[in-house]
Amino acid sequence: MIFAICSYGIWGFLPLYFLLLAPTGAFEIVAWRVLFSLAFCAVLILSTRAWRPLLAALRSPRIVWTMGLAGVLIFINWQTFILAALSGHVVETALGYFINPIITVLLGVLVLHERLRAAQWAAVVISFIAVIVLTVGYGTVPWISLILAFSFGFYGLIKRRVGGHIDALSGLTLETMWLTPVAIIQLVVVSLISGLTFGTVSPVHSIALIGSGVLTAVPLLFFAAASRRLPLTTLGLVQYLAPVLQLIVGVVVLHEPMPPERWLGFGLVWLALLVLTVDTVASGRAQRRLVTDPI
Repeated sequence: MIFAICSYGIWGFLPLYFLLLAPTGAFEIVAWRVLFSLAFCAVLILSTRAWRPLLAALRSPRIVWTMGLAGVLIFINWQTFILAALSGHVVETALGYFINPIITVLLGVLVLHERLRAAQWAAVVISFIAVIVLTVGYGTVPWISLILAFSFGFYGLIKRRVGGHIDALSGLTLETMWLTPVAIIQLVVVSLISGLTFGTVSPVHSIALIGSGVLTAVPLLFFAAASRRLPLTTLGLVQYLAPVLQLIVGVVVLHEPMPPERWLGFGLVWLALLVLTVDTVASGRAQRRLVTDPI
């Protein structure tokens, strides 16, 4: 539980961390985040002598290419998240991660051909209505929230498909290896357009940029440790901590507007999550009874 709370707690406060990196822009932050994440993973692998799982993964073309696709999705997620955080749309990022569990359920139907229970369908429908309400309230589709929800949903789906074949550290290492050329090109473009800020602001600022790589890898490793020890139902409940913290940051700290229609949209999403959570807990208990009390 401590691992889970730490991982989702870090993710919840990440918008504030990225805001403290000013005047660095979103594209430079993401590029350094990729490169310093890879460096941190390399240090961990060398210090713990965990290169055997990575070498085993590199010998499997299927895993390598799959991690490349996962890297693309997490890159889209990171870039969208940081652009939103730096442009005053933290509340929309929170909405995206509130919607994410519903998207995960929907992907189970569309991609894995899973059958949903009535309560799960109800949660999906309520979430769809919430998006309509928010679209009407914003005057436009909440693209930031939907991009975050779908990119992380597909990312989770891919990680689930290969989860038994690669550990969290090796997986993140492969993902950032794939993204390294993109990050380098991004830094070159930024340097030509506006100039790089790394090493030009202050030593503390440079250390903070390096720390973005650490803050990428550490919560993922905490999450991996928690997922091996906690029931999926418990882990699913803790995941709401991150968007709750992001919502608090957006509304209380950054004073982003929350008109009535936005509260209504969030309320519908929370209702859908409540329905989904109650159904998941009830289903889990029923399955445990079948296991402990076989007929």
